[in-house]
Amino acid sequence: QVQLVESGGGLVQAGGSLRLSCAASGRTFSSRAMGWFRPAPGKERECVAAINLSGSSTYYADSAKGRFTISRDNAKNTVYLEMNSLKVEDTAVYYCAARPIGGIAATAEYYMYWGQGTQVTVSS
Repeated sequence: QVQLVESGGGLVQAGGSLRLSCAASGRTFSSRAMGWFRPAPGKERECVAAINLSGSSTYYADSAKGRFTISRDNAKNTVYLEMNSLKVEDTAVYYCAARPIGGIAATAEYYMYWGQGTQVTVSS
C-alpha cells in the first residue's frame, strides 16, 4: 500500500508561482512512475505532468509545457510540481498519483494510488 500526501497549494495571483510536493510512504517509491492530475472538462482527471521512476523521462500536457516542471527526489520519497506563470484557468485541486510500475503514463486509469489533493487557486 502506498500513501500519498500533497502539500503546497494555496492562493496566488495570476503570473505567480507555486511548488507542490507529494510525499509517499513505503519503500517502493523509486520503482514507481508518478503523475500530477487535475479535473478537466470531459475527463475524469487530466494528467498535467508525469515522471518515470528515475526522473529521466517526463510528460507534460500542452497546457503545462513551458510553465510547469515535474521532478522527484527518490531519497526523500517526494515528487514535486513547480508551477510558474500561473493562470486563472490553472485553478483546480491537484492530485498526486503513483503507478504500480516505473514507466510513464498520461491517463488516470494507469495509476493505482492517489492522494487527497491540494487546492490551487489563481486570482486575476
